[in-house]
Amino acid sequence: MKKFLITGAAGFIGSNLAHYLTSQGAAAVIYDKLTYAGNLQSLDGIPQDRFDFVRGDVCDTDFVFDTLKRYDIDAVFHLAAESHVDRSIDSPSDFIQTNIFGTFSMLSAARKYYEVLTGDKKENFRFLHVSTDEVYGSLGADGYFTEATPYSPNSPYSASKASSDHLVRAWFHTFGLPVLTTNCSNNYGPRQFPEKFIPLLIHNALAGRELPVYGDGSNVRDWLYVDDHCRALSTVMLHGRCGATYNIGGSCERSNIDIARTVCRILDEMHPKIDGKYEDQITFVKDRPGHDLRYAIDASKITAELGWKPKESFDSGIHRTIKWYLDNRNWTQDILSGKYKCERLGLGGTK
Repeated sequence: MKKFLITGAAGFIGSNLAHYLTSQGAAAVIYDKLTYAGNLQSLDGIPQDRFDFVRGDVCDTDFVFDTLKRYDIDAVFHLAAESHVDRSIDSPSDFIQTNIFGTFSMLSAARKYYEVLTGDKKENFRFLHVSTDEVYGSLGADGYFTEATPYSPNSPYSASKASSDHLVRAWFHTFGLPVLTTNCSNNYGPRQFPEKFIPLLIHNALAGRELPVYGDGSNVRDWLYVDDHCRALSTVMLHGRCGATYNIGGSCERSNIDIARTVCRILDEMHPKIDGKYEDQITFVKDRPGHDLRYAIDASKITAELGWKPKESFDSGIHRTIKWYLDNRNWTQDILSGKYKCERLGLGGTK
C-alpha cells in the first residue's frame, strides 16, 4: 500500500485528492497548516485507518523532512499554496512566502529525504508539483496553452506559481530529484472555499445576495471537474515521465456570465425561489486589475502519453457540484463563521 504525503490536503483539491487516493487503496498523510481555507471537515468520510493528519507549515523544511521520515512516505503531492488571485492583489507577500519559499522548502526536504532512500523505495519516489494554467498569461479569442507555451504571468498569484514551477524544474536538472509538474485549468466541485467563483455564486444566490460578475462577464475559463483532476494527478504520479510537465484541462470553455446564468438556471430547477429567478441577482461589478481575458488548455499530451481524459462534461459536473452544496450547506456555513464573509477582494491593497 503506497503512502502519499499531500500538502494542502485540508483544502479544496487536496481534500478531494485524499478522498480519491484512499478510495483506490492508498494511505495519505494530510499535511496542512490549516489557514483560512483549510477545513478538516473536508476529510469526513475517509476511513480513519487510511490517513494521518499532520499540522505543519510547508516553509518549515526540517519539520517536513521529519514528517517524510516518520511516515515512511513513498511520494509527495505538493498542492499547498495561496491560490486566490484577488487575495494576491491585496496581499502579495503571503503568496511569495507560501508559493515560492514554501516550494523551495518542500524541494529541499524532499531532496534530503530522497538522498537517504535506497533500493525500490528510491527508484519509485516522486515529487509531483501541482500548478496552474495561469502561469501562461492570457489568450486571445483563439488558441490553447500547451506545455511549450512561454510563461507570461500577469498577477502576483500566477507570478508566484510560475516561480515555483521553475524551482521544481531546476531541482530535477540540477539535483536529479524525480519531479513531475502539472498545470491545470480552473477546478470546480465539492469542498471548494466559497471565495471562488462557482461556490460564491451558489452561496450568494441561496442567501439572496447579489451575484457579482467582473466587468461584462466575457472573461473565459476552461473548467475542470475536481474528480477528473484527481484522477489525472494519480495517473501522472504513477505513470508520468520524471522531469515532464503535463497540462490538465476539462475542455469546457465558458464565459463568466455563462457560468453565472447556468448556476442560476440549475438552482431554479433544484431549489426554486418563492418569487422571481436567481438570475435577477446577477450584478456586474468593476473589473479586477490585470484580469486575464481567456485561459484554455490543450491536454492532448496527457491523453496521448498516459491515456487520461475528463469523464465529466460541464453540464454533468455543475449539476453534481450544485447538488453537493445544497446537500452540505452546513459545510459552507461553518466556513463562513470564520474570517471570510464573502466580501469583495482584489481591489488592490498595500500588504
